[in-house]
Amino acid sequence: MTTASSSLMWFRKGLRIHDNPALEYAAKNSSNVYPVFVIDPHYMKPDPGAFSPGSRLAGVNRIRFLLESLVDLDSSLKKLGSRLLVFHGEPGDELIRCLKEWNIKRLCFEYDTDPYYQALDARVKNYASENGIEIFSPVSHTLFNPAHIIEKNGGNPPMNCQLILKLVGEPQWLSSPLSTTLDTIPPIGDVGNCHIIEVPTLKQLGYENIQEEEPPIFRGGETEALRRLRESTSDKEWVAKFEKPKGDPSAFLKPATTMLSPYLKFGCLSSRYFYQCCKEIEKEFKNHTDPPVSLRAQLLWREFFYAVGFGTPNFDHMRGNAICRQIPWNDDDELLAAWRDAQTGFPWIDAIMVQLRKWGWIHHLARHSVACFLTRGDLFVHWEKGRDVFERLLVDSDWAINNGNWLWLSCSSFFYQFHRIYSPITFGKKYDPSGAYIRHFLPVLKDMPKEYIYEPWTAPLSIQTKANCIIGKDYPKPIISHDVASKECKRKIGAAYELNKKTNGMVSDEDMQNLRRKLVEDQSEGTDSKRLKQKLI
Repeated sequence: MTTASSSLMWFRKGLRIHDNPALEYAAKNSSNVYPVFVIDPHYMKPDPGAFSPGSRLAGVNRIRFLLESLVDLDSSLKKLGSRLLVFHGEPGDELIRCLKEWNIKRLCFEYDTDPYYQALDARVKNYASENGIEIFSPVSHTLFNPAHIIEKNGGNPPMNCQLILKLVGEPQWLSSPLSTTLDTIPPIGDVGNCHIIEVPTLKQLGYENIQEEEPPIFRGGETEALRRLRESTSDKEWVAKFEKPKGDPSAFLKPATTMLSPYLKFGCLSSRYFYQCCKEIEKEFKNHTDPPVSLRAQLLWREFFYAVGFGTPNFDHMRGNAICRQIPWNDDDELLAAWRDAQTGFPWIDAIMVQLRKWGWIHHLARHSVACFLTRGDLFVHWEKGRDVFERLLVDSDWAINNGNWLWLSCSSFFYQFHRIYSPITFGKKYDPSGAYIRHFLPVLKDMPKEYIYEPWTAPLSIQTKANCIIGKDYPKPIISHDVASKECKRKIGAAYELNKKTNGMVSDEDMQNLRRKLVEDQSEGTDSKRLKQKLI
């Protein structure tokens, strides 16, 4: 390790002090450390034309969470004799300006696999290398280096989560305790003419008159992340016997998961520290659950999607994505809007979408329900459209995990049992027969008897009147018939699978057009046949 007079610690994710190898390295043998975060207009600039408050890429819930995390990080740094230096602008430009102005000899930042940061980092690293600046960019957002997993799998990303531990074993860092504290950080040096700002508020970023029906359920930052981790792991038996996919997607007063995902997404909580905590608890229980269903295994699923996303070109698209089945999805913006805006007429689906918009979070089985409904279950709308809505509204939205889940849930990759569909009626009823979840998020249905709460269109008009909810007036009628739509979806995906098999996955634009045409013709013939049968009867 060379002696450096000034180091720059560039925060992006990894918004924490505990288990932060880049920050630790920046602090070693440095006379000055400059902790920097850049407010990126690409991510933060308000978009008045978006369907919900927020920027072009992120809803206001996630932006608020990030700002709170920055305030918390700044507070933690101040306790160590430092502070967070906040800039506003294009991150590459701002970083290079700082490197020049402060005569930085060492640049430290956490490695990031997201395509946006891969391109940004390449530019900044190129400048640093050309100017003799040491670069230290450790892997600490994930348990393993995704490139190492791919290398161990013969150069290809693993297509099975359970392969992860078989390929790489337990993480090497697990053999010794992680560093969870820093005693001090070298002071900030002269900042020169750089325009440094405080962490802005939502209002200062241009988000005026944000209406909140409910207070945010998440508070951003490392302090809250560690508090929630302590709370989640205090019941050691619950941790040891955790078993996914079990859990109640309708539980909202006390959700059935840790709800730590937003803190992992922004790196307020180290995934490595979380994994270590789970391992320590498992040692105390002889009959603990194991991967792929244990709590610890949920971090391995995260690793799985990170590895596949990193090693698959065009992972976030259907076309040009080698692991994605080519399916002729509908391009129906009206159906998409009804789903997005909780106007499908199916209370279970609409309640979930209301919770998503209000909370910025929904249970994983609720995500399964609405993703299946939009794509292969009922509406046959392209998974990329649903992915974009989740990307905007989820506080915990993560590029690799969000795309990976939509590929999975639409039966485009990983999972191919397209005949298994989440019913928009019976699935929620299994967990919440009285409809308490629906009544909370759809108060228009709060007085609907439980016999009709999942299918209010079947209630007699007298019942609807008594419940102060006339279907078609106060709450929409179903936009489709689930029985008919689900059969159509199965027919279309079955035909698409046959085409993919026939062409060995090399489906051309012409192939897709021909398949679309055939599906429409077959549907018309089927409709005519039904009409003929009705006449004969």
